[in-house]
Amino acid sequence: MLQSKTLRVHVSGALQYITFPLLEDCGAVRHFFSTRRGGVSTGQYASMNLSFSNGDRSEAVRKNYEILCGAIGIEADRLVLSRQTHTANVRTVTEDDIGKGISKPCDYTDVDGLITDLPGVGLVTQYADCVPLLFCDPKKHVIATSHAGWRGTVAQIGRVTVERMQEEFGCDPRDILAGIGPSIGPCCYEVDEPVHQKVLEIPGLPAEAVLTPSRPGHYMLNLQETNRWILLQAGLSPDHIDVSDLCTCCHCEDLHSHRATGGKRGNLAAIIALK
Repeated sequence: MLQSKTLRVHVSGALQYITFPLLEDCGAVRHFFSTRRGGVSTGQYASMNLSFSNGDRSEAVRKNYEILCGAIGIEADRLVLSRQTHTANVRTVTEDDIGKGISKPCDYTDVDGLITDLPGVGLVTQYADCVPLLFCDPKKHVIATSHAGWRGTVAQIGRVTVERMQEEFGCDPRDILAGIGPSIGPCCYEVDEPVHQKVLEIPGLPAEAVLTPSRPGHYMLNLQETNRWILLQAGLSPDHIDVSDLCTCCHCEDLHSHRATGGKRGNLAAIIALK
């Protein structure tokens, strides 16, 4: 079983999933970050795969959503899926979007973040090494989730998401709680010079805190700390951010990892819904 010093790992029979203490304890949301355990998918997708687009059987993926959502009290038919292409685009979810990607087709693409104030609507983003970002303003009753690979990180999708929460719903960043989920860690994430240069373009980022030279022209990148810094600059309080200590590549038996498997894998998911 996975063990974490910063997140909560839940086990129910074969099912294993992760929650963020700050989000769980605020009492306003239901949420989880999935693992590979407890689903019905087989082969390279085993056993909990939450992507309909990577070759797995759609009926297995649907069943996986039902298993996970049933465990925490979210209706699978009221989910809304992102359509991720490593952008910083954030979509405001309305009543018309409920079920898109699950029970009806999506009419959008290039969406790496979702935001809503609708109770009972589950926002879904997917991962296999990239950084999950979950948000909740328990005062304004607004939630969001964003997908931050290195491209989304350098485009500061975390800051963009916070700004959208402010602009559309009047949220105060000081009230927002956030979770930075399991992703590939600085122990395993080596990047080349072009990515290094893009990270250096993030205004004011203390590069020495997130980049460590590994070999000529290559660096180990700490995406979690980079995103934490971006959220702090967006106005969140340091004690309002939970940061994962789990590396998806190191724990590829429990967490899907693109790098560890050479792309032969399923997808994890972060889901959050207002109660």
